Amino acid sequence: MPSGPAYNHPRASINSSFSFGPQSLVNSFVGPNPSLALDPNRSVLPSSPLRSSPRAHRRTKGSIGRHPLANDNTDVFQDSDDEDDDEFEWGMVDRMRLWRHDALMQHLYDTAAFWGDKVLSWTNDPNDAFWLAQTYFMTHRYSRAERLLTRPFSTKPPAVPFDLKGKAREPDFPPRLPVGPAAMIDVAAEQQEGVSRLVDMSVVCRYLAAQCLVRQGKWAEATEMLGEANPFRNSGRSGPAVPNTDGGIKVEASMCNLRGLLMLKLNRGDQAKACFMEALALDVKCYDAFEQLVGGEMMTLEEEWEFVQSLAYKEQTPEDAEFVRLVYTSRLRKYKHAKEHALTRRRLVEEFGLSDNPDVLFSFADALYAQFRWSDCYAITSRILGLVAAHTPTMPLHIACMHHLSHLHSKLFILAHELVDREPESATSWYAVGVWYLTQKKWSDARTYFSKTSLMDPRLGPAWIAFAHTFAFEGEHDHAVTAYSTCARMFTGSHLPLTFIGMEHIVLSNYAQANEALNAADAMCDGDPLLINERGVMAFNHGRYDDAVEMFRSALDIAQVTQTSQGSWATTWLNLGTSLRKLDRLDEASSAYIKVLEIDSRSAPALGFLGLVYHLMDRLDDAIVRYHEALSINPINAHVLELLNLALEASADAGPFARLGGTSSAGEEWASQMRAHAAREAQLKAIRVKEKEREPELASRAMFADMQEGEAGMALG
Repeated sequence: MPSGPAYNHPRASINSSFSFGPQSLVNSFVGPNPSLALDPNRSVLPSSPLRSSPRAHRRTKGSIGRHPLANDNTDVFQDSDDEDDDEFEWGMVDRMRLWRHDALMQHLYDTAAFWGDKVLSWTNDPNDAFWLAQTYFMTHRYSRAERLLTRPFSTKPPAVPFDLKGKAREPDFPPRLPVGPAAMIDVAAEQQEGVSRLVDMSVVCRYLAAQCLVRQGKWAEATEMLGEANPFRNSGRSGPAVPNTDGGIKVEASMCNLRGLLMLKLNRGDQAKACFMEALALDVKCYDAFEQLVGGEMMTLEEEWEFVQSLAYKEQTPEDAEFVRLVYTSRLRKYKHAKEHALTRRRLVEEFGLSDNPDVLFSFADALYAQFRWSDCYAITSRILGLVAAHTPTMPLHIACMHHLSHLHSKLFILAHELVDREPESATSWYAVGVWYLTQKKWSDARTYFSKTSLMDPRLGPAWIAFAHTFAFEGEHDHAVTAYSTCARMFTGSHLPLTFIGMEHIVLSNYAQANEALNAADAMCDGDPLLINERGVMAFNHGRYDDAVEMFRSALDIAQVTQTSQGSWATTWLNLGTSLRKLDRLDEASSAYIKVLEIDSRSAPALGFLGLVYHLMDRLDDAIVRYHEALSINPINAHVLELLNLALEASADAGPFARLGGTSSAGEEWASQMRAHAAREAQLKAIRVKEKEREPELASRAMFADMQEGEAGMALG
């Protein structure tokens, strides 16, 4: 039977046993004789069905054929080492325990629960109770598991009513203990000694009980079970520098991670972030906390980079420190530190042989997506999904690439149907349906499915962004701002919602709010060329054309470094040309517009603006040609039609001889030139007045339409 410090510690007082708070565990842990069952630096490895004891099983003369899983008295609660191995023989309890563990390994949970229940009735052993609670948890019987973990147990279990060979003997019936929610009050009132709850005997049991409460939606009870903050933080035996005692994952870190999930349920995002950071700092192997921080974009770009690089890898995993650091670094966002990310991926492939690992391939795909290389990204995501049926981080990226590549829209339709048929309970499946409706410009239908996705998984960021996009595309800008603001509150480390808020305010001509949103986004991430482009649009609208030119050039320089597709930056070149034209740098402006036409020869805005530049340079024939080309693409552009009429009038005033090099008398020639000059001056003055009235709005709208379509993919990914 179990003995030792875990059972000799007094448990009868209301303070130590009745209170749901974890302070009793902390006091026991820091006491003079701390039990290993109370050590938060241990893992649950000793409790694994694969291993029945934290030390190697000792085979004795009488147990040559004994299965190592048959006896598990030291699973969760450390027993003494003075047990006599010679007494071990196959008995009924041993056989039942073996059946229970083997049924667990074969996923026969009802079988495990059935035989485990009989073992617990015989032994009343806390270890058997823990394993039965684990079985209930695996079968989603959370209430039953919680009651088992929080009901009174004797710390000195009675003798089994069978001898070692399974023969019946005189039973030693113990007094019945109270049960129910007020059981420990009755125990304390009757002053019964040697009685406690499993959650007061073991950190692992308390963690399992908290998991059960969270699954039942009992947020307040779960918070009390875990504590508002880590109770072991100031115990003197906790911290990142304290190694794990058995090579597994610290239960303390797991409890911090669960506490973070609980804070998210309670809409306490800042506390959730602190809990996840503490969990990962306590044990770098706790990937769940890392995924919540990075996948949930709870940290800014530089904050997550500095935090992940500063973790105590060498102290906690001295042999695998560099590998763990590299795999975590590969998952960080790719807007900055491009060289470091490239080196990380190369090392993972060349030094660790992970060239075909889904997570490493996802890092490649994520980098390509950040560079707007949709086709290359789609090739890698297809490879990932060929290796594994479903890869959670990859699927939104894969869907976003299919959204951007028009020839894949039919495949997106098929994929969405397959996902819904195969995994109807997955939020990503319905997200794919919403994206397909988005590609078809059916905003209302898309919004319906994005809303359903967000209800199924409130932490799926792409669904929230796409939901807000449907309002923006539909022209419901006020609703779009509200939706983007909600997303910004949920994903405090992402700059994209703030960028979109700024874009919406530009359309609404709310320049003060747009500046505030874009500057806040820039404080989070100053390496996103799309954000820099939007800030250039704001500088243009405020008449700071020099600043606008600088920002547009900076965005194009970053885009060139990332080797992205030039087609994604045609609008930036267009805005650069417009800003240069405002500064009367007409030659540079014409070069920028020509660059746009090299990317897209049928760009009506570029043709119209280039014609305007030629008009201002007094190249009337070239201007007329460009105006006609622009109107051939967009025949109802009233602004270009007006400019074309002005150019034709100026050309007519110049006369045929002036255009063809003909001669006339000196007086007539001088008068004709003066009239043409006066007409051109009047026209240029009229053009500049119209530019001042119209162009800021035109540039902003063109910017908004193109950039929001591009940014939609960033959010969808």
